[in-house]
Amino acid sequence: MLPWSPDFAGRMDHAVIDSPALRGNPLGDPHERPIWVYLPPGYDDDTDRRYPSVYVIQGYTGQLTMWAGRTPFRRPYPEMADAMFARGEAPPAIVVYVDAWTSVGGSQYLDSPGTGRYHTYLCEDVVGWVDARYRTIPARDARAITGKSSGGYGAMVNAMLRPDVFGALATHAGDALFEAAHQPTFPARARDLRDLYEGSYDRFLADFRGRIPGTRSSDMQLMEIYAYASAYSADDDGTVRIPFDANGALVPEVWERWLALDPVRMARRPEYAEALRSMRAVWIDAGTRDEWYLDLGATAFREAVAAAGVPDDRVRFELFDAGHMAIEYRYPLALAWLCHRLTGFSG
Repeated sequence: MLPWSPDFAGRMDHAVIDSPALRGNPLGDPHERPIWVYLPPGYDDDTDRRYPSVYVIQGYTGQLTMWAGRTPFRRPYPEMADAMFARGEAPPAIVVYVDAWTSVGGSQYLDSPGTGRYHTYLCEDVVGWVDARYRTIPARDARAITGKSSGGYGAMVNAMLRPDVFGALATHAGDALFEAAHQPTFPARARDLRDLYEGSYDRFLADFRGRIPGTRSSDMQLMEIYAYASAYSADDDGTVRIPFDANGALVPEVWERWLALDPVRMARRPEYAEALRSMRAVWIDAGTRDEWYLDLGATAFREAVAAAGVPDDRVRFELFDAGHMAIEYRYPLALAWLCHRLTGFSG
């Protein structure tokens, strides 16, 4: 595998979007965000043709430019996607790479008084911006969302929250079944806070922001929980509520706020079950050795999707031999599958 980027068969546009939804966000993060829009081979040749669109969102700590990162003997996802379209393995589509970074590492793609209006940013500002500038088919049945980890979470919940915007989804090891994915980590985080910060998240945040992040072994684990709490359990005034106490035991009223946003539990509610039944396609996968047990979350979400009444022929579910990391080779498989199912809708 050559260690540098080949020429694309399609074209990648790099731009900046000015988001009304992110103006004045509580973290003071930028409201102007980079965006990449991939146009498939042939887009510039037939100026009358319109295309389905697929929105790609990242996991926790994901920043847009990470898509250009290279690892030995492997290719970045945008290159794999371009090669897939060039080989004719999927109908052509516009692929949109979305930035939703926050200064706590992520937003979970939700509207929250702790982070900002990232659900609105995605569903209104980003989708509207793309539809206004590119030859998309501007309809939910020709629009999908896909992501991994927290991006997989965002794909699940945004499709359920806004079925008028997204008509298909793919989740790779998406955050789900919070009892298995998150709750077991709470005692260790309580111990970190006790031993290093006198039990105080405020002390941790002040320390983290006053030095090079990642220079203490507990940094990313503590910040990750804080970011999730900022998305799931922030009060209206922006106060972030942590779901465990000084001993790592659950704080029930806070934990219930987290569980209300668990995709597995959301899928059981009538309004979200109806949204899932409207999906043209639902891809669910995860590695059987996932370190956060998101293979169990994937299985539980698949069961919830079935219980919601989504026909089996609209669902692709697979567990494969891998952990949580380095599963980018799965993304083009889901992208191709989604493109085949979005094709044929003309609006």
